[in-house]
Amino acid sequence: MINHIKELRTAKKIKQDELAVMCNVTRQTINAIENNKYDPTLALAFSLAKALQTTVDSLFESK
Repeated sequence: MINHIKELRTAKKIKQDELAVMCNVTRQTINAIENNKYDPTLALAFSLAKALQTTVDSLFESK
């Protein structure tokens, strides 16, 4: 799975630690997701989408 979290986050000028607080996870979790080392749960995917003001479909795509 490919994600566009880093691109959307940087476009909105949100730091990893800020996004982590918004989603109630650690900065390390955000980093792992952005580097495709961890696939978020469905609940976290929705939380990320809400924090980045987009949809889950826009955040992720299959390879």
